[in-house]
Amino acid sequence: MTTQLSSNINSNNLYERDYYLWLSHTAQLIKEGKFSEVDTAKLIEEIEDTGRSEKRAIKSNLVILLLHLLKYKYQPAKRTNSWKASLRKHRRRLRDDFQISPSLKRYFEEVFDECYQNSREQAADETGLPLNTFPTLSPFTPEQSLNPDYLPEN
Repeated sequence: MTTQLSSNINSNNLYERDYYLWLSHTAQLIKEGKFSEVDTAKLIEEIEDTGRSEKRAIKSNLVILLLHLLKYKYQPAKRTNSWKASLRKHRRRLRDDFQISPSLKRYFEEVFDECYQNSREQAADETGLPLNTFPTLSPFTPEQSLNPDYLPEN
């Protein structure tokens, strides 16, 4: 991000007009030590939004992972390689997130039960099976769900 803001570009409302250019310009100002010119309110907002986005990604990947574990366990006759591929993909995404930001593992554990409930409801919707087919407590531990070799049996 080394795009420099040319002197003829108005930096007012740059955030709203060209987000990428605003990021580049802000990074350049910080590199040059021009802290008084940085829109700190917007910068703080962006940093906080990035954290929320990381958490949303954890929840999204976990819901899909648990959904496919449920479908794999409770629909053995319909098991497909695409379910296995989805399990591998979402486990990998979570592992990658934890490698980059180890503190997100704690968040994963905090939202595991909530995500399981969402997966349980979605599994009932997608499979047409009654909701009570799927136990109210997760049949998978957080460790099992992340284990690349774990596949549930019926």
